[in-house]
Amino acid sequence: MTDVVLFEELIANNGKKIAIATLNSQRSLNALSGEMIDALYPKLLAWHQNDDIALVLLQGSGQKAFCAGGDIVHMYKCMQQHKGEYAPEIEEYFTKEYQLDYLIHTFSKPFIVWGNGIVMGGGLGMMVGASHRVVTETSRIAMPEISIGLYPDVGGTRFLNNMPQPCGLFLGLTGASINAADAKYSKLADHFILSDKKEAFIEQLKTIKWGDTVALNHEKLSNIMLEQELASNIHLPVSHLKAQKSLIEHVMNRDNIVDIVNSIITVEVEDKWFNRAQKSLKHGSAVSGHIVYRQLNEGKKLSLADCFRLELNLSVKCGQYGEFVEGVRALLIDKDNKPQWRFNSVEEVDLSVIDWFFESKWSAEEHPLVRLGK
Repeated sequence: MTDVVLFEELIANNGKKIAIATLNSQRSLNALSGEMIDALYPKLLAWHQNDDIALVLLQGSGQKAFCAGGDIVHMYKCMQQHKGEYAPEIEEYFTKEYQLDYLIHTFSKPFIVWGNGIVMGGGLGMMVGASHRVVTETSRIAMPEISIGLYPDVGGTRFLNNMPQPCGLFLGLTGASINAADAKYSKLADHFILSDKKEAFIEQLKTIKWGDTVALNHEKLSNIMLEQELASNIHLPVSHLKAQKSLIEHVMNRDNIVDIVNSIITVEVEDKWFNRAQKSLKHGSAVSGHIVYRQLNEGKKLSLADCFRLELNLSVKCGQYGEFVEGVRALLIDKDNKPQWRFNSVEEVDLSVIDWFFESKWSAEEHPLVRLGK
């Protein structure tokens, strides 16, 4: 059996260590499995508590992807077994995933995520929590959950709301794929470095005099990354979000989900990137569209821990309701790309269904993430 996560500790010139974790499942584009989480979480905790470790780098194996998302094929099989009932395996997976994401968000030592290639769903959940988030010329980033009857989880309640508005809601509704320049513009990434500079960058990390003061180590790392970025910036692509800023603001300037969706779908524009976004929204789950809209509105003032608690409830309900299992079937199992959604449009969605999604399955004291942030 090959290890699903590879761990390495490099010794810097002054004796401090640089810890590297590599998601190791190229065949699945490093999809985040439960086994990966079970390996990563305790190792990150140990590194966090080890004074010899100065910083952590998390990357994906191969050149195609950092992480293409959660292990939704496994989740599909679990949902199939329970046929519209509560699936404990779904609760267990998302609980562990959100605990991992929260740990990365609250990691005090410098934490680098090398967001090369595909960074989607669960992969983005890990990347956004890092203190130093790197994108490259190959980065392709998205939260495409509307296409599978889910919603932008893994902290999306927080990071979509933190974007220049209304980018967050637009990306959540359309699942639009963005590039490195978009990621920097929308506050998903900090630094753009060419992918072929990674090995030299890691070698440079070994030459730094890392100390015991966490704040100074953060500063030293930021200075290195700014140097690398200056050498790479000439290759930064054009940002779709910036290029279409006026159009996005125009179509999103509505006060309800029905008008927003219809505005996005019906506007006439000749732009391949925007047209793909229109298409994915048009063919996505109308229930997911409603969830995203309400999620981001209700989540604006929530703490990070409360965002994850909200999302765990939504994710468990998605595992039970049926849109999620149908979306995965159509996209990845049967691959007919013809999901049979419960409702044909956002206008037709029964709002009592959306209310059910937002009714907590647990009391505050019984919530599986009750200890998060405490």
